[in-house]
Amino acid sequence: MTDSRPGSQAAPQADPHDERFVSFGEQGAQLTYGSYLRLPALLDAQHLESDPPAHDELLFITIHQVYELWFKQLIHEVIAARDAMLGQVEDDRLWWAQHLLARVHVIERVLVQQVDVLETMTPQDFLQFRQQLAPASGFQSVQFRELEFLSGAKDPAYLERFRGLTDAEQQRLGRRLAEPTLWDAFVAVVAAHGLPAGDDEEIAMSVRSAAHDRSRYAAVWALAEALLQHDELAASWRARHVVMVERMIGSKSGTGGSSGSAYLRGRLPLQYYPVLWDVRSRL
Repeated sequence: MTDSRPGSQAAPQADPHDERFVSFGEQGAQLTYGSYLRLPALLDAQHLESDPPAHDELLFITIHQVYELWFKQLIHEVIAARDAMLGQVEDDRLWWAQHLLARVHVIERVLVQQVDVLETMTPQDFLQFRQQLAPASGFQSVQFRELEFLSGAKDPAYLERFRGLTDAEQQRLGRRLAEPTLWDAFVAVVAAHGLPAGDDEEIAMSVRSAAHDRSRYAAVWALAEALLQHDELAASWRARHVVMVERMIGSKSGTGGSSGSAYLRGRLPLQYYPVLWDVRSRL
């Protein structure tokens, strides 16, 4: 609709064919929302195994694929935060590490909340396709193990317990076992601030000193709190996950041959940073 008032002019309309409004990708091909996000491949990645198709299997697949995408993002952020802490001696990047860890916390809260969506599926509906999942199991999530290893909970026995890993997955996990963790990076930060960091007892006392002199050791204390938050949120996800599993299958064994909820409950006491938890008793 044009403006007919004297002296007025209608606002110019963008020409969709004007090169100024067209983005180009590789080799001059037009870049679109769908091509940029690879939507054809992404939306074709959900293939049901049940026959006849079980209605809730699509939900189950979608939720777990979304988890894997978030795991990928978490690994990306954790590596960057670790590297920022390790490089802080030459380049003061601790603010960047704190920023990235804050993002990790937000994503981890999303992981916990996604369980609510999965729990809209009833046990009866899950049983319609559960047998088709065997021997697949969430235990086999390589990215989840990478995240645990990077956080500080390295478990070389995982590579022996799970024999279905591809060569590439074996190499990835082996690399994670060999490289520094978030905890290693934090210890480097403690030492760089002139605080003792030779063993767990020294680190605990140094964190306690930082807690009581936050103006001088603000970065040390902030990172200690960020790591503790990461640890707490990981524990929250494990706790929420095991209750969901028990709600769905009770005490039945897992599809991958694990003991199901019994195995998951055995993981609940896991702490990435027991030293930081111990400091709470010393404040």
